[in-house]
Amino acid sequence: MEVKPFEAIVREHGAVVLRVCRAVLGPDDAEDAWSETFLAALRAYPELQAGANVQAWLVTIAKRKAIDVHRSAARRPVLVPELPEPGSDGGRSTETPGPGDHDGLWAALRTLPQRQREALAYHHLAGLPFAEVAVLLGSTEAAVRRSAADGMKKLRTMDGEDLR
Repeated sequence: MEVKPFEAIVREHGAVVLRVCRAVLGPDDAEDAWSETFLAALRAYPELQAGANVQAWLVTIAKRKAIDVHRSAARRPVLVPELPEPGSDGGRSTETPGPGDHDGLWAALRTLPQRQREALAYHHLAGLPFAEVAVLLGSTEAAVRRSAADGMKKLRTMDGEDLR
């Protein structure tokens, strides 16, 4: 079997990996995670087994990079123009889209629990079968199917609009 040049891998799978990163992380952090994914993949590509599912391999790397982004964001200080009054949320709840949330779909995805968002991204955006998504999420195929179905149902009924 002939090994494809890495640039062909990026061309073939880059858009799918970016869509997954956007769905899991949001538009602000997606491009950095995408870049980190392909840098890590470039280093590991020579050892990739022949016949491996390259797209699933890349999505797995993207998932790990998304975890890294979440961890680093949790450690990063949040700058605010003034301190909020004690006991208030500063006028902003976690459900309220911020100034960087330009995409209505991301705002809708953001309301889903993390497990549902990941199940939707890995299955519907990356095209991975539920069995592979279950391995990625450390769950069962039935649980992943349920998470994806629940997430899709919530998206479709959100604000009475069908977001297909």
